[in-house]
Formats: sequence, structure tokens, C-alpha cells
Amino acid sequence: MRAIRRFTVRPVLPPALAALGDLAGNLRWSWHPETQDVFAAVDPVLWDTTGRDPVKLLGAVGRSRLEELAGDQGFLRRLGEAREDLERYLTGDRWFQRRWAGEGGPRAIGYFSPEFGITAVLPQYSGGLGILAGDHLKAASDLGIPITGVGLLYRHGYFEQSLSREGWQQETYPVLDPDGLPISLLREQDGSGALVAIALPDGPDLLARIWVAHVGRVPLLLLDSDVEGNPDHYRDVTDRLYGGNSEHRLRQELLLGVGGVRALRAYSRITGAPAPEVFHTNEGHAGFLGLERIRELTVEETGPRLDFDTALEVSRASTVFTTHTPVPAGIDRFPRTLVAQHFSEAGATPGVPVERILTLGTEDYEGGDPSVFNMAVMGFRLAQRANGVSQLHGHVSRGMFNGLWPAFDEAEVPIGSITNGVHAPTWVAREVFELAVAHGADRESDVPDSFLATVDKIPGAEVWAVKRRLREHLVADARRRLTASWEKRGAARAELGWIDNALDPDVLTIGFARRVPSYKRLTLMLRDPERLKRLLLDPERPVQLVIAGKSHPADDGGKKLIQEMVRFADDPEVRHRIVFLPNYDIAMAQPLYPGCDVWLNNPLRPYEACGTSGMKAALNGGLNLSILDGWWDEWFDGNNGWAIPSADGVEDPDRRDDLEATALYDLIENEIAPRFYDIDGEGVPTRWLEMVRHTLKSLGPKVLATRMVRDYVRELYAPAAGNARRLNSDFHGAAELAAWKKKVRGAWPAVRVEHVESSGVGDAPEVGDVMSARAFVALGDLSADDVDVQLLHGRIDSADQLTGTVAESLTLAESYEGGRHRFDGDVTLDHSGPFGYTVRVIPRNDLLTSAAELGVVALP
Repeated sequence: MRAIRRFTVRPVLPPALAALGDLAGNLRWSWHPETQDVFAAVDPVLWDTTGRDPVKLLGAVGRSRLEELAGDQGFLRRLGEAREDLERYLTGDRWFQRRWAGEGGPRAIGYFSPEFGITAVLPQYSGGLGILAGDHLKAASDLGIPITGVGLLYRHGYFEQSLSREGWQQETYPVLDPDGLPISLLREQDGSGALVAIALPDGPDLLARIWVAHVGRVPLLLLDSDVEGNPDHYRDVTDRLYGGNSEHRLRQELLLGVGGVRALRAYSRITGAPAPEVFHTNEGHAGFLGLERIRELTVEETGPRLDFDTALEVSRASTVFTTHTPVPAGIDRFPRTLVAQHFSEAGATPGVPVERILTLGTEDYEGGDPSVFNMAVMGFRLAQRANGVSQLHGHVSRGMFNGLWPAFDEAEVPIGSITNGVHAPTWVAREVFELAVAHGADRESDVPDSFLATVDKIPGAEVWAVKRRLREHLVADARRRLTASWEKRGAARAELGWIDNALDPDVLTIGFARRVPSYKRLTLMLRDPERLKRLLLDPERPVQLVIAGKSHPADDGGKKLIQEMVRFADDPEVRHRIVFLPNYDIAMAQPLYPGCDVWLNNPLRPYEACGTSGMKAALNGGLNLSILDGWWDEWFDGNNGWAIPSADGVEDPDRRDDLEATALYDLIENEIAPRFYDIDGEGVPTRWLEMVRHTLKSLGPKVLATRMVRDYVRELYAPAAGNARRLNSDFHGAAELAAWKKKVRGAWPAVRVEHVESSGVGDAPEVGDVMSARAFVALGDLSADDVDVQLLHGRIDSADQLTGTVAESLTLAESYEGGRHRFDGDVTLDHSGPFGYTVRVIPRNDLLTSAAELGVVALP
């Protein structure tokens, strides 16, 4: 019989155990083993059967057990120590307070993302973007950085994956009750739930309540439209992650961006938390936040009433945009008519001119589609600072979006890069931490030095014993999941005796787990099934594969790849050596990364923006086997793993896959397996461990999320806060900048380089000669202070294109009537070979972050 209503009854803890509620209410427990031990001590069996979920544990434990614990002095002492440790963590000075107090760091940062992967018990993520966002918040908490996360609370999360008997992916969408999650409702002073409202064109306002998850020191605000008073189709706006049609997605992104800013304002008003100085848009889904900030400045009756252009400069100066997408197909694009409808005078940001909004997302460049509204394009135009998530991805992004700055070469497109990192306390196995601590590492340090110092101290036999134990954990977890999967596929328990021998903790274990779009090539390893079988079943050097991944519910191509892999893994000949585990999530990943010896990644290059799973494996002593893409292209050094040769330039995709699959098989057969099984008299593979030690030392400091977030503070957040303060103190600076840009754009058609001459070098110039250059330029209505006249010089190729270009500013030498000027400068010829130069004029203002910001240039 179906219930007509559902709700969760929360437990009432005895006063002596109140600290259990405090510990359960802060998600730091998800990366703090000592706190997990406290919950395990409440009831070890329940701790495991509730999925290691403190909220479910406390709701399931019997009252008699709680009363028993309330009188257990040993447990109370342990509980008190854990609560005191949490308090020290939440209130003590950390890196940000020590480094940036009074140093110009941002007072607060708003971090917007459509998904956050914090813990498996809060399933609000689909893949790498969400896991990265979760690690960003956790690392910010560990470093004391004043960030507030903003996202959506999806009633069904993403989806749970299972397999049919035929190996086809099936999706289910369990309902998540917020009252059963480790979150709390943001309440007004009178106790009522705080709400945000957004006007929509087809009915009443869309209402959303605000839930708060405490991620260590970082609050995460999650907006939920499943609110009484909303019509059913409004309540469904936050039904599931990445679901629905274009209008549904647009409304989700309206709620995230516009509603998210309003939620931040409500949170600051209710709690007294400082309002963000910097707004970080993690991918284009949250880009509408910039429109709400403009509305606040141009329309809001309680604040300043600025014109649109001034408000745009205020907003841009303090906004950071991170793109994660290496392919145009991965970017959200909406029909312009749909966007116009939702931002009309009756829409989400009344008073903000809809034609200006549409211009921000217009693909008004060569090859663009003028009928669509591009969320990434809007993201770049609303943010003064932008970045990709690896050096290669930054290069790819500059090429993808060069059309926004067509007058500039790719290298000068204002998109930088900060390579992603991973949160070590979440992803490194407890046994690895304990081994390092036993040899002198500091478990509480927020820098990796003390851990790296132990790498060469630990005897190889101890390292290898830990790795075997981690393989055992993975094998046990995989067998449990495999059994559950086969039973769900309709198998009887009597058919599944073979699973008791599936996988082996003494066999070379390769892991592959990620989302399953076509470019990640789940089935590359199946190009030659017979050769793969020989590798798996080699009597002397066997290999085993643990594979997992979800395909988007609408991606039948991805589902076919999964089915192909599952059918191969079902073969009785090899099923003890290769397994596909359904429902890949954080809970599966945490034993998977440490238990693997090799982490495989074989995307089509350069379509992997970063790819952080291999980082997690590396921190657990795993070696990477990957195409040179994403972060691996940047940090592979020839000794910390293996690079799969990429058949770049081969146009036939089947031929390319065949070549790269053969290279993959060759590496496993000829290099990886022989090294793994080459053991000394104590059974230790010393050459393998040499690579493991080198991996930890070479990659350890680089792949950490604490490194990544420090980079964001230094390179993006602090500069953005500084620029914002210069513009926003009384908005006079923003008004001047907006007026200056308008003047420059209006006058630029008259700017030109009229004549360039050089002297000082003869017909046979030599290294060390000094060339003098003179440039005669016309500036029209602009002054010499408005521009930078640059001499660009460097090597030239066979087409007379400059390479390795150096830009040097020329000095104003003389001004003439009619807005004409002469600029002079010298350059020393410091290398031999072909040399070339040219002159250009670009706008100059101290408040610009890039020469390309206005997108205009004058050349001879």
C-alpha cells in the first residue's frame, strides 16, 4: 500500500550524547577517520549497514543503546575529544589566516556549481565536475579560506545505475528526503524557512528554500524548489541533475545563478556572515549570477542605482569563470527566444534590458550560431578572469573561444589555467596515512612536506604489504558489489559461486572508472578481444581489470559501450579477471583507487579537460597508464607511469583506435606486467616500488586540492578582490572605466599604424646589435595615455608568421596635430636565425587584466 505522505523522524539524543549530533551535522566526518571511529563505536554493524551515514545511524540505533552509551565514560571521553577536535578545526587559524590576514585577500568568496560531490550520503553529483567542486570546498575548509558554496538540492540526485540481464544500463531515481540528509534548513528569526523567489513568465514566482550543509568550515547552500506553494512543474525544477528539456535546464540554471545570489544575501542577512567580494562560476551553468548582480546595482531600491555599463564593470571585476569543457558540444546553449522570454520585464531580473542580456550570450563571431544563447560565452563576458583546468585545457579553450577575441593570437586570449587537484584526506586510504604517520609524518599538516619526507624512509616490504592489504579490500568490495549486481540481473544465488574467486589480491590490478561518453573510450581495451584475454589469463603474469562508469540516461551510444564491456566481462573464461561494477559513486571509488596498481585513462586527445581520477590513484601509490591528455600531459616525466602513444593526425577513427589499443597492449605486456612481477627474495617488486616512490615525490605536491585552491587565491581570488575594491568603494572607478571603454570602442575605427621604420642594423645584422624602431600612429580622439604601442618581435616561420613573440612597449617621443604621434624604442638582437617584427596598438588601462580584454587592436 502506497503512503500518501512521507517524512523522516529525527532522533532525540540524550543530553550527554548531544555532541554526536554536532559531529553528524558537519561533513568533516566524511574525511576524518577519527570521527568515523566514534560513529562506528555507537554500533559497528549499523554503521556498515547504513552505508556509514551518521544521520541514518543515529536514526536507526535503539534507545536502549543510546542510554547505554550515555553512561559509558570511555565513550563519552572519546566523544568529547572528537567534539573538541572539531571545534579547534573550525575556529583555529589556518593557512589563509596566517598568510592573507591584512594582506588584501578576499573577505569572502561565493562558489557556484551545479553539482557538489562531498560524500556518497549526499548524492548531488554526476561525475568529475561535482567531485572537483566538493574537493574545492573541502580544501578551502582545510586552508581556512572563507568560501561559501552555492548549488541545488536535487530530489532524486543523479540516478542509481543497475544492469539488465543483457547488460543494458538501467536507471532508477530514489527520492531523497532532505530531513534524512546531513543538512539543515536556513531559518528566519521567527523560525520560518528562508525562501528566495524568482519571477517566471508563465505564472507565479518560483519559490525555493535554502538548505545548509556544513563542509568543515565552509557552508554549502543548496536551493530546493520542492516547496508548498509552488505548482507541480515548479516543484520539479530541482527534480534531478541534468534532466529534462531545454526549458527545464534553463530554469534550473536560473535558480542556481539568480536564486543563488539571493540565497547568499539571505544567508548573510540571517547569520551575519560577510557578503562575498568574489564570485566564482564553476562552469557556465551558474552564469546567470552575473545578471542578478547587475540587477542589484541597477534596479534594487535599497542600494546604488548604477547604469548598466557601470554595473557590468562592477560585476566583472569580482567574477571568476572556470570552464571545464574541451568540446563545443558540452556547452549549454539555449534558443534566444527562450532566454528572452525568461528575462522579459515579467521575468527573473526585471529592469535589466533583455537586449543587453541577449548580447552577452550571443555567438557573434565567425562560425557562431546567432540563434542560440551560449552560457560559456556569457560566462566569459561577465567575468574579468577566466581559466581552464589544466595547461593543455587552457590551450584548447583559448582555441575554442578565440572567436571572442579575433584580433589576437591564441596565446593572448585571456583564458589562463589552474590545474585541478584532489583532496587527499578524502581519497587517500587510511592505511596509507597511517603508514606515513608511523614513519614521522604529521597527520594534521595542511602541507605535504612531512608526508613526502617519509617516502624514502619506509621499507619496501612495508609499502608492499599495505598495497596488498588495499588490494584485498578492493577485491572484497568488488565481490560484494558483483554479487548484488548479478542478483539484481536475475541470477540465483546458486549460480554465483564463481564470484568467490573473482579477482585475486596478488594479481596486477588495473582500474578504469569514469563517466562513459564516447570520447573517454571505455571499450578501447576491447579492440582485440583475444589479445586482451591472453593478457588477463597469462599463467605467469596475469592482469585483472576493475571497471565502472555511468552513461547519461539519454546517451544510448554510451549505454552500448557499457553493454559491450559487460558482455565481455560476463564471459566465463575471463569473468574472474575482469569485472564491471555498476553504480559508480564516491563510496565505490574510495576503496577502488587505493586497491589498484595501475590507473588506466585512454580518452581521445585533447578531449579530457583534466581528469583527476589518476591523481587519486597516484596519491595511493598507483601508477598511471594514460594518453597524454589533461593533467597527465603536464606532469608525466617518463618515470612516474606510462604514456600511451597518441595517434594524433590519423583521420580514420577506427585506425586511430587500433593503433592506440595496440600501444596499450604492448605497454601492459612488455613493460608493466614484467616490472610488477619482478620480485626480490622477500617477494617485493623493487623496481616497481622505485616508480611508486618517484610518483609520490614528483606528483604528491602537485595533485593536491590544497595546491589548487592556493593557486586560485593567489592568481584569481586575491587579484579579483583587489580590482573590485578599486572599482566598488564608491563606484566612481567603475563608472570611469565603463565610460573609458565606451570612448575607446567609439574612437577605435580611427586608430591606425601609419608608418614604421627601423635603424641601427645593416644588411648583415649580428647577435648583440641594437635595432631602433619608430612607429607613427594616428589615435583620433584618443590620447597617448589611452593606448599601448608595442613592438612585437621574435622568430619567424616560413610563412613570415611570428613565433615565440615578445611584446615591448614603445615610448611616446613626439605628438603632432590631428591626433598623430611618434613612439620610439630599441630591441637587442639576442639570438641568431630568422627575425621579424611588427607594431600594434592596443588599449591601455591599469584596470584591464589583459591586452585582449576589449578585443580590439590596430596593426600596420
